[in-house]
Amino acid sequence: MYTPPLFVETQASELTTLLRANPLGILVTHAGGGLDANHIPFLIDEERGPAGMLVAHVARANPVWQKVVEGDDVLVIFRGANGYVSPNWYPSKQVTHRHVPTWNYEVVHAHGRIRVIDDEKYVRGVVARLTREHEARLPEPWKMTDAPADYLAEELAHIVGIEVEITRLEGKRKLSQNRTAEDFEGAVRGVEGSGNPALAEAMRRTR
Repeated sequence: MYTPPLFVETQASELTTLLRANPLGILVTHAGGGLDANHIPFLIDEERGPAGMLVAHVARANPVWQKVVEGDDVLVIFRGANGYVSPNWYPSKQVTHRHVPTWNYEVVHAHGRIRVIDDEKYVRGVVARLTREHEARLPEPWKMTDAPADYLAEELAHIVGIEVEITRLEGKRKLSQNRTAEDFEGAVRGVEGSGNPALAEAMRRTR
């Protein structure tokens, strides 16, 4: 990933926070048929491995788990807040007109080695963890025990577990850090006014 020094994010805690807040990753693999990309919600287990372990599951009908070989190098991309930035939002544009449109964004690239785990007990545990993670914020959380046991067993039989042992994390936050204070504030106001409060907040945090 092309990352100018001004936009690089190296703090592991910041990278894992961004990953947790945006768990839908793009798993990029390369097998006999060429490149493949799958959109999968991941959990990160920071206690496993030097850089952590990504945990997820895929549909048994998805050929990705049969095409990869254990230990294959893969890439998982997690995208945070992002959006268009108009040059009209920079106050200095009215003076110099020397500005062009751009796109601001946050992203984490997790490089690692993949492993497939076709085991009902393991898959049940992954689903339980994903459920707890995402249902916890709801007023009436759904629990696996809410579903009939036979139905749940049938559903679990249709998925396969995967893990990605992280070998390297890359982070990039391109959030107008290269602008003057006045133009930066103008960009934040413009982003917020365009209906993208998440990006405006990310810009403020980074500044």
